[in-house]
Amino acid sequence: MWRGYGRRQQAPGSYASRRRFQPRPRQPLAIGVLKTLGADNIAKTTRAIRDDPQRALPILGITNDPDTYGT
Repeated sequence: MWRGYGRRQQAPGSYASRRRFQPRPRQPLAIGVLKTLGADNIAKTTRAIRDDPQRALPILGITNDPDTYGT
């Protein structure tokens, strides 16, 4: 049984074989994190992180403090 979908006619189930794409997020994850942390000027903040990558480590939860617990 053929059914019309739009201008073309297709066999049932042939639509399922088409490649489907998931929607892209509206903003990159890093920008969302910076907004959550309270960055007012995203462009200025990303330039500062680009110029000094050490600034990104605390945002990612990486610190240079040695863990002395249990020693």
